[in-house]
Amino acid sequence: MIDSMENDVVVEKLCKSYDSTVAIDNITFSVKKGELFGLIGPDGAGKTTLFRILTSLLLPDSGKALVCNLDPVRDYKKLRLKIGYMPGKFSLYQDLSVEENLKFFATVFGTTIEENYYLIKEIYSQIEPFKNRPAGKLSGGMKQKLALSCALVHKPAILFLDEPTTGVDAVSRREFWQMLKRLKEYGITIIVSTPYMDEASLCDKVALISQSKLLVEDTVERINALYPYPLFAVSGDKLSKMQELLRKQQHIKSVYLFGQELHVSMKPTFGLEDLRNSLLSGGYIGAKVSPILAGIEDSFMILSE
Repeated sequence: MIDSMENDVVVEKLCKSYDSTVAIDNITFSVKKGELFGLIGPDGAGKTTLFRILTSLLLPDSGKALVCNLDPVRDYKKLRLKIGYMPGKFSLYQDLSVEENLKFFATVFGTTIEENYYLIKEIYSQIEPFKNRPAGKLSGGMKQKLALSCALVHKPAILFLDEPTTGVDAVSRREFWQMLKRLKEYGITIIVSTPYMDEASLCDKVALISQSKLLVEDTVERINALYPYPLFAVSGDKLSKMQELLRKQQHIKSVYLFGQELHVSMKPTFGLEDLRNSLLSGGYIGAKVSPILAGIEDSFMILSE
């Protein structure tokens, strides 16, 4: 078992299936105290199932987990007092006002808004002018801030945020991550799941997950440094046709479309000139090719193949 003294979350060989569908398969990772940890993967990868097990809402089929040195199955009553959980779907009381929702959650945990107001002040102050508005009438960004305030009002040791920025505008996404960075200063361990690869770089450490399996756990920098193939960016006309051509070449490992260019990885013994020759032979005389360093999307693609 991974050392639980320096870690707030320890997961070892955790498995969960729904009938014949495997949701999480033999997953192992750990999260250090005070860390901002990202669980990165597409919809259906198993992120929500994992969060529900760690927050004592779902029983695993096998494996072990410790959260705040507590077993989510055996010690669920104690654990629920120590964690804050913001589910992916807005789940506060829609007919209650902003202030009524916050007071309710404070009361459930035996505290008051005033006692821990310093912790939520920066977040809650942005929606406080609307404190009498029903929660169901808030915008997406405001609902997000209210849900985070309710998850924080009892000063949890660990904060679980399940896809908190999905469906939120770009400005609100940026503000949300800035808030998380500042929350770290209070010593709160934060675990965030997200399908957005660009948010991986905002975490201290990440675990990439795909089709119920953990692909890798490390810092973004270390993951990208281990990218095993020469990688190139290719731009030009008719990218979809160019992609189709390159995928037929035996010396090319993978070809993926990234915005207005292709990211092409070559097999180890091939390089820039081989790629240029492939493009020239296909009639793409004006295509531009340049070597690039792998980003987290490139690493995810190659690991999930």
